[in-house]
Amino acid sequence: MLKTKDIMTRDVITVKPTTTIEDLARILMEHQISGTPVVDDNGKLMGIVTENDLISKNSRLHIPTILRLFDAFIPLGTSRLELEIKRMAASTAGDICTKKVVTADAEASVEYIATLMMEKKIHLLPVTEEGKLIGIIGKKDLIRAIAGEASE
Repeated sequence: MLKTKDIMTRDVITVKPTTTIEDLARILMEHQISGTPVVDDNGKLMGIVTENDLISKNSRLHIPTILRLFDAFIPLGTSRLELEIKRMAASTAGDICTKKVVTADAEASVEYIATLMMEKKIHLLPVTEEGKLIGIIGKKDLIRAIAGEASE
């Protein structure tokens, strides 16, 4: 049975939290990847940033709905507005990355990884050991495994 360590990409392209949005976009384009882990100087996983994060940074601001009740105005969805403003004002990978990252263990089965990616609707799954990044699994890695070609 194939395990995560058998199919993961070990030579992972990463960025630092201080990497600028422009440099991040260039890295994604140059390497033709859809996202990358954000790591500190010691290789500890800090987050993950994807093309969707870059796109949402440049999306239109959603103004919250205002509910008028008697003489009071009650804004609905203000916490989402704050997040959107922070994202639009972001200038580094650390500002826009997803910090609550779903990760995998090197010993997990490919079936478990596939299920996890489908249930959580994620396309990139960092593989960590004691908090440090040791690899990453993308959809192409899973397809290669299904085709019987484990990556090195």
